[in-house]
Amino acid sequence: MNVKDLLNLEGKVILVSGGAGSYGKSIVEGLGEAGGTVIIASRNLKNGQAVAEAFRVKGLDVHAMQVDQGIHESVLALKKEILKSFGKLDVFVNNAVARPMNGYDDSMENFAESMRVNATGMVDILREMCKIMEENGGGSVINISSMMGMYGPDLTNYEGTDMGNPPPDYFFHNGGLINLTRYLTKILANKNIRVNCVSPGGLFNNQPERFLENYCKKVPAGRLANNDDIKGLMVLLASDAGAYINGENILMDGGLNA
Repeated sequence: MNVKDLLNLEGKVILVSGGAGSYGKSIVEGLGEAGGTVIIASRNLKNGQAVAEAFRVKGLDVHAMQVDQGIHESVLALKKEILKSFGKLDVFVNNAVARPMNGYDDSMENFAESMRVNATGMVDILREMCKIMEENGGGSVINISSMMGMYGPDLTNYEGTDMGNPPPDYFFHNGGLINLTRYLTKILANKNIRVNCVSPGGLFNNQPERFLENYCKKVPAGRLANNDDIKGLMVLLASDAGAYINGENILMDGGLNA
């Protein structure tokens, strides 16, 4: 098959949770540009609808639905709406997170809230979306983790800034998600569902100049990620071009941790 056909996502229905966020919008755009029908799912439906409309103006087939993955009934409602509107699901990009903690010494109540959404809720939405894919004969799951799920924090990046108190739930959740990917790869193998993970490094978001200086001098690529860097990887893992990639965690950090 021609490589352009292998990478073509026409006819595929794709759900991107947290699709209205920073990385989420880039992921949605890339998958839409490859021909996919993309659903943005987020807690704030109005915000999701605005993002979807902006992409439709560009000619992309993007839609918005509401979900709070920390509430089981909301996950089931999303599942029902996807089936009603599209009849199937081919790809799930598991990207939504909550960030209630504000550093190491923050309350255990906030840690527990993070786990409610980022652990219990995440497993819940993964299982329910995989049920739809199973009914359709299979599909692809792409978990979005972070390089912080693989390594401890480099506190020298924050020297000379007001940053530098990274919360523990971020590392706990992302590290667990990487190994959950491997678990699901084996559990879902007989259902023809591939499961992979992407662990990005820092995304440029107008961070303080000193942070950018500290961080970028360590990166062989010389910069943070931009909004296009994740697109091709998402299309690869979502498409038939990635059909033999399964159970992987792909570090996307410009060579920082080489």
